[in-house]
Amino acid sequence: MNHKPPNSSGGRGGRTNLASCVVATIFLIFVAIVILIVFFTVFKPKEPKISVNAFHLPSYSTSNGTVNFTFSQFVSVRNPNRDSFSHYDSSLQLTYSGSQVGFMFIPAGKIDGGRTQYMSATFSVESFRFAGAAPLAVSDGIRPPAPSMEIDSRMRVEGRVRILHFFTHHVETVAACRVAISVADGSVLGFRC
Repeated sequence: MNHKPPNSSGGRGGRTNLASCVVATIFLIFVAIVILIVFFTVFKPKEPKISVNAFHLPSYSTSNGTVNFTFSQFVSVRNPNRDSFSHYDSSLQLTYSGSQVGFMFIPAGKIDGGRTQYMSATFSVESFRFAGAAPLAVSDGIRPPAPSMEIDSRMRVEGRVRILHFFTHHVETVAACRVAISVADGSVLGFRC
């Protein structure tokens, strides 16, 4: 009987299989990294963009250094994402000399991907005393002819963006403006955001 010596190439075959597994694993990790980079580049959620269009005081009264008025703010909110943006827990806050004089929750809603939604918020402001009314500069650099006061408006829009219908991402954006108002008749003299 002829006996062949055992094949010594078994060790080499095991090393070849191990090397193939390592190369395949490295390739799969590389593909996963590329997919994540593309995903976060193309589908990365962006904050909505708030553009303040106008302010208006539909009713205004003053007596003995106290003012009382109704405040209206008109904005457009653009959703730059591909998927819809659901907003909730959003608000509009008014302050005068660092103290809050008005607050309103903005009703929840939804803005489709790539769309702009126009919003208006109107509410009554608590009566408050204003400090000595001094002429203040407005955004175009022209001083108002009459005494004025400045109030600060801060609109916060918060919500979530769905990504590929499976994932959600929290987004939030704020628009802060300073509004100059004529003390005499409540007309809006200008604003800057």
